[in-house]
Parts: sequence; C-alpha cells; structure tokens
Amino acid sequence: MGAQQRLRTLVIGIALTCLLIGGAPAEASDNPELLPDHATPVIDLARAFSDQQRADLETSLDDFEQRSGWKLRVLTQYERTPGLAVKSFWGLDERSLLLVADPRGGNLLNFNVGDAFFALMPRTWWVELQTRYGNQYYVRDNGEDGAILAAIGAVELCLDRGGCQVVPGLPVEQWLWTLTTAVLGGLIAGFAAYPRKEGEVISWSWLLLLSPLWVMLFGVFGIAPVITRTQELLPLLRNGLGFLGGAVAAYLIAGATVGRTRQSSGEA
Repeated sequence: MGAQQRLRTLVIGIALTCLLIGGAPAEASDNPELLPDHATPVIDLARAFSDQQRADLETSLDDFEQRSGWKLRVLTQYERTPGLAVKSFWGLDERSLLLVADPRGGNLLNFNVGDAFFALMPRTWWVELQTRYGNQYYVRDNGEDGAILAAIGAVELCLDRGGCQVVPGLPVEQWLWTLTTAVLGGLIAGFAAYPRKEGEVISWSWLLLLSPLWVMLFGVFGIAPVITRTQELLPLLRNGLGFLGGAVAAYLIAGATVGRTRQSSGEA
C-alpha cells in the first residue's frame, strides 16, 4: 500500500507539472502583435515614460523629422519585444535611428544607426553616447527616461550642428579628469622651471625640454576635451587656474627643497 501511495503521488505531481507548463503563458521574444495600431515614433513597452513624457517625445520626434528629414525612433522593452517587426513598421532606412532601451543588459541604450548618420557622427561618437548616458550610474541618478531623453537630445543637437566628433556636454567625472591632468601638467612645468644656475629666475632650457610632457597633459588632456564638448568658460578657467596653481606650488616646493639642501651642506 505504501508503494501504491508513493506511485499515486508521483503521477499526480507529474500531471500537475505538465498542466502548469502547458497552461503558463509564453512570453514571445519576437511578436509583431506588440506593435501599436497607429503611427507613433515611440513604443514604450517597458513603461519608461509617463503618459505626458511619451506624448511630448512623440511630438518632438515628429517635429524634428518634419524639420530636418532625420527619422528618430524609440523602443523600450524588457521581456517582450516586437523584434524585427519594427523595421517594416517604421520603415527604417539609412536616415533612420532606432534607440532601443533594454535594462537587462549591462548598458541601457543600444542604437541601430542608419548609414547616413556616420557621415556626421563617427562610430566612436555612438560608443561615447552609449557609455555616457546608458551606464548604470547615470541611469540610477537620472532614471531610464532621463537617460533616453538625454541621448536623443544629444543626437538632435549634433544633427542641427551638421555633425559632431564628440558628444556635447562635459560630465563632472570627465571634467575632474581634465582638471587632474591640468594640475599634473602644472606640477611638471613648475619643477622644470625652477632655476639650476645662479642668477636665473626660470630655467627655460628645462622648461622647454619637458614641454612635450606638460603641454600634452595640460593642452591635450586638460583643455582640448573641454573646448570640444562645451562652450562654457568656467571649466576652462578652473583648469587654467589648476595648471597655474600646480606650477607655482611645484616651483615653491623645489625652491624650499633646494634651500634646505644647501643649508644642510653649509652646516656640514
């Protein structure tokens, strides 16, 4: 009787498992039925936007297409996706950009870029756009909606400008990096400029000898990324002051070190 009871329990368990598997709704990974029944430049399956945000974005993208001829489309998804059906739904071509926002990957943003865009923004531009606005830290601080809208705004801005080589805007972490390199360049220039001979105020020979290093740190890494990404003068002024401050500090430190060394030698 015990064996029969165990067998009956096993059969019931198998039957329930089959029933649950058969009755569970399957999530389609490529389902054109998810497409809306009306024309729209935004398909928000992941509910990343509020109703008002979605309406405003739809109006903005339609107006931009009418004004410029560039077709920008946004698809947000999570577990459900219409897949390749969006290509025919939107008539995507070489002047079309499809932004796909899917939080399941390591980066929220993915881009399907038409060939005509690459004449205005190189492939490295799209990589920078993805890493700047799609990374988990930006999404955490600004939300999925903020990340999508910021990326679309950068695309529209560069198309209006006739193209960009870098993504407009200077994030705080990138500015801090440029400030650090500017200060480091100033430190090297200050140490190089300290006089090695009697009667010198500035050691021009050493300053020129080390100029490739401090010019690269200050000019290439400290100034160029700022002026190519923003027209604001404040970060440029801060980096310039950082360079001067580093140079003066290094000059004074070198002078104090040399003074102590000479004093120790005299006492000896």
